[in-house]
Amino acid sequence: MSKFFKPLALVAALFSCAAQAQLSAPPVTSDALTGGKLLATGGVSQLEGAGGGGLTPWALITGYGTNNQIGGNAHFTHIKTKDYHLNSYGAAMGLYDRVEFSVTRQLFNTEDVGTVLGLGKGFTIRQDVIGLKVKVAGDAVLDQDTWLPQIALGAQYKHNNRGALLTALGAGTNDGVDLYLSATKLILSQSLLLNGTLRFTKANQTGVLGFKGAYKPMLEGSVAVLLSKNWALGAEYRMKPNKLAAVAKEGDWSDVFIAWFPNKHISITAAYVRLGNVVTRKQDAAYISTQVGF
Repeated sequence: MSKFFKPLALVAALFSCAAQAQLSAPPVTSDALTGGKLLATGGVSQLEGAGGGGLTPWALITGYGTNNQIGGNAHFTHIKTKDYHLNSYGAAMGLYDRVEFSVTRQLFNTEDVGTVLGLGKGFTIRQDVIGLKVKVAGDAVLDQDTWLPQIALGAQYKHNNRGALLTALGAGTNDGVDLYLSATKLILSQSLLLNGTLRFTKANQTGVLGFKGAYKPMLEGSVAVLLSKNWALGAEYRMKPNKLAAVAKEGDWSDVFIAWFPNKHISITAAYVRLGNVVTRKQDAAYISTQVGF
């Protein structure tokens, strides 16, 4: 029982920090929804809904709101592999450049592999993700005279709708909480962004195949270069725990991406993703994501 309550206690602590941050925030000005941050500094929508890159969250708060503004966005992401596809859509809100809330739904479609596995063609697993992120130190834009990065703590609660299937696979439970610490450094003089994330997770394939065993620490990283005011090129790496090696071996993820920011209200990201082994064999994927917001 204590194993269940420990992550909930950490999530509760994050909510407490979020509440304190909101209470101490400056009064909202008349231009609270105009978005005062630099273009692209809100990141794009990560697969599980957090502000960041495509695969891993950053310490940056989503949207373009400054410390007396509110920012937000909605996103749709499509990932197509040899054997499967995944659609992800959701919304996120950033409060006073301090707190971020997000909600995302993921639909993993097994296509023809569903028939081979005896599940039926197009068998779909749905996962809902509720996220919270709190900036605890630093400012990625303003702290250009120090190496201190912006640092944020985050939590992602995930619920999978296929509990009976997960039990049959020995994949554990159908819900769990990921906890993470992200550090993001933006070097404006070099047009360079560096990010490192330490995630504690029980998830198999990010939770699509359930949650099992004890928490394992996983490292994630991103690097991005601003090619111009509107274009960014980068790469990411995300370690995976591989807890179902006996029935569904899991490999680390990596990608190369390019993102277009024509203005502060829309961004489009395309990527080539290597997903390692997914259930039956190794999968590479095409990734496309659109985000609209303020």
